[in-house]
Amino acid sequence: MIRGVRGATTVTQNSEYEIMLETESVVKSMVSANEIKPEDVSHIFFSVTSDLNAAFPAKAIRQLDKWTYVPVMCMQEIDVPNSLEKCIRVMMVTNTKKSQEEIEHIFHNEAVKLRPDLIEE
Repeated sequence: MIRGVRGATTVTQNSEYEIMLETESVVKSMVSANEIKPEDVSHIFFSVTSDLNAAFPAKAIRQLDKWTYVPVMCMQEIDVPNSLEKCIRVMMVTNTKKSQEEIEHIFHNEAVKLRPDLIEE
């Protein structure tokens, strides 16, 4: 079955280093929590808020071992007033045997505010 796995994180500053670090961290957490292998991933979409332009989050994935051929795309998030700042969102589409309810969506840093209903305490 094809499933979407959601993830998001925030950074404290618009720097290539921090964007790369936090993107890699949230994606690795998504992969670990959901037992995802690169060859099972159809594609990954990244969106960033308008205050982030120092790096493409996709670059962090292309540097991971065995992830070179996974199609990735970056885009700008809708600029909604008073929305979460410096946020990187991830939508990973993968083949899995897990049911929709078993998928673990991962939110780091201030992004936990996006979907508190999906955060396990």
